[in-house]
Amino acid sequence: MKKPATIKDIARKLNISISTVSRAIRNASDVNSDTKKAVMALTEELNYQPNRLALGLKQKQTHTIGVIVPNLDYVLSMMVRGIDEVALEAGYTVMVCQSNESFGRELVNTRRLLESLVDGFIISVSSETKSFEHFKKIQERNIPMVVFDRVTPDLIAPSVRLDNENAGFIATEHLLEQGYKRIAILAGPKNLGISNSRMDGYLNALKKYKIKKDNDLIIHCDFNQDYAFFATQELLAMKKRPDAIFTISDRMAIGAMLAIKKKGLRMPEDIGLVGFNNEPVVSLVTPQISSVDMSSFELGKAAAKLFIETMHNNEDMNKVEQILKPKLFIRESSQKIISITSGKK
Repeated sequence: MKKPATIKDIARKLNISISTVSRAIRNASDVNSDTKKAVMALTEELNYQPNRLALGLKQKQTHTIGVIVPNLDYVLSMMVRGIDEVALEAGYTVMVCQSNESFGRELVNTRRLLESLVDGFIISVSSETKSFEHFKKIQERNIPMVVFDRVTPDLIAPSVRLDNENAGFIATEHLLEQGYKRIAILAGPKNLGISNSRMDGYLNALKKYKIKKDNDLIIHCDFNQDYAFFATQELLAMKKRPDAIFTISDRMAIGAMLAIKKKGLRMPEDIGLVGFNNEPVVSLVTPQISSVDMSSFELGKAAAKLFIETMHNNEDMNKVEQILKPKLFIRESSQKIISITSGKK
């Protein structure tokens, strides 16, 4: 394999110093135009590529953004696509690391991205993360950082998130308006902010409709189809089972749907179901599952735009918070009134 050309090769061929070649490439004013033209022509001929890392060290920028996400499921991969689209247009490269919901891996990813000299971070914390010192140390070094999706009050930084509380409210209110009264929720881990916010919305809807909170109907479990399946089985085994279930992710909704079908119950006649994220799968199953859409791609784009704004703004951006509005897509799994009406015809 042919070795890539270096500044030394160009200097030797033109019989000029290495420093002159370097200054010519940087378009320095103290190099005459003829020398600049000769240098640029030879760099083109030899296909010379400058050492971006070295340039980054000199300029204190590598135009690389470190992105840490809990996983690359459909929702987060759409967010990363949004980040990448905006970053590319702005001249940045994105380096993506998955924590796989592990605090330990999050620590390792943070350290490795720092060693790669990223200009800053766009992060969504893992479900295991309870200490944020590793991110606070980054802030102490004045390295730009934006938090997206999973925003936490323990970390003061520019942030972009969905209005999760309102999302939980509109999902639960829809079930209540369809005539369901005993609504269960499959919430996420107790320490996770998005889980608690979505559950707060659920509780607010119950309160509005004067329905007493029932702790037996609140189940905390991981964002996992199998966990949701077994949790739903427990709910359906109750003497007074729920007549509807709201899950805070579509993976959990699929698990709940499988348990409901195994029990021999019909949706929406016997039990209603609403998921969260509006992933493509919910419109492919039978019955199609109602779900809250969180505009994942747009959320990622907003996070990248906020990061670039933070990079080039001398003002304190830590209190900047952008909140996206949710939208509920209503499908067969929760349209009880329509189902009953059509059954009478």
